[in-house]
Amino acid sequence: QVKLVESGGGLVQAGGSLRLSCAASGSGFNINAMGWYRQAPGKQRELVASITRSGTTNYADFVKGRFTISNDNAKLTVYLQMNTLEPEDTAVYYCNCNARYWGTRDYWGQGTQVTVLS
Repeated sequence: QVKLVESGGGLVQAGGSLRLSCAASGSGFNINAMGWYRQAPGKQRELVASITRSGTTNYADFVKGRFTISNDNAKLTVYLQMNTLEPEDTAVYYCNCNARYWGTRDYWGQGTQVTVLS
């Protein structure tokens, strides 16, 4: 079983920054990749960024160089540094972990709210 615990969401003014963290815990699993998704009210959940265990990253177009994803394999933690935040970034941000544990599947965190004020 893989458990994900997120932190770092909150309220910020437009143009500000936030850093999200997500730590994976459990035993007997191997991480393939971790990432962040977001879901705004009335919209579908969408990929923000992902990173493989080896460090290969993938970003959504709307990131536009504003966000940076990184990981610490020793701590089983993924980070999302969000700069130049816009009101349109307001959403619940979910941590995702693709891991092998008696088969490969996706695990999800509980979500953390990010609100950007105009």
